[in-house]
Amino acid sequence: MLRNTNLAWGPVAKWFHWSIALLIFTQFALGWIAVSFRLSPTKIQLFIWHKSIGILILLLVVLRLTWRFLNPSPALPADTPRGERVAARASHGLLYALMVAMPLSGWVINSAANIPFRVFWWLPLPAIVVPDKALEQIAKQVHFALFVAIVAVVVLHVAAALRHHFVKRNDVLVRMWPRWRLNRESMD
Repeated sequence: MLRNTNLAWGPVAKWFHWSIALLIFTQFALGWIAVSFRLSPTKIQLFIWHKSIGILILLLVVLRLTWRFLNPSPALPADTPRGERVAARASHGLLYALMVAMPLSGWVINSAANIPFRVFWWLPLPAIVVPDKALEQIAKQVHFALFVAIVAVVVLHVAAALRHHFVKRNDVLVRMWPRWRLNRESMD
């Protein structure tokens, strides 16, 4: 079954979760490396990858939110205190907001810098603001602040999942964990 149940995340939700997580960690590395390079063809290629993956994340987050709206989220364990339930909802909401705001701020940077851009060298991305150097600088500062915020929220998210697993000893982490099934016969 593809859909979520009251007890577990379905494979579609898990695919969105882990695909976006992998892309976000890729973005951290690409962005950090690209900024450290001097202006060169390599730096330009790194930024094309960074911007393209950012737009891909934006698209996947919109699809993920649509899927989440159409599917129930599994309930937290019955013994979860009210404060933790509120914190979980708030941190997930903040994480979604950051996953939308990060690529949008990058898009503003690119548009304000008046840099023509094609997503994965193929799809032209229209400007969402007029060229403006002051706006570009503000958007860069916002983009960095969002980076710091998303790192903090991701660390909190991972810490909470590990706490559920190792301290509270419940299934919150396990039910989002991907299930890879190996066909032993195909390995012989």
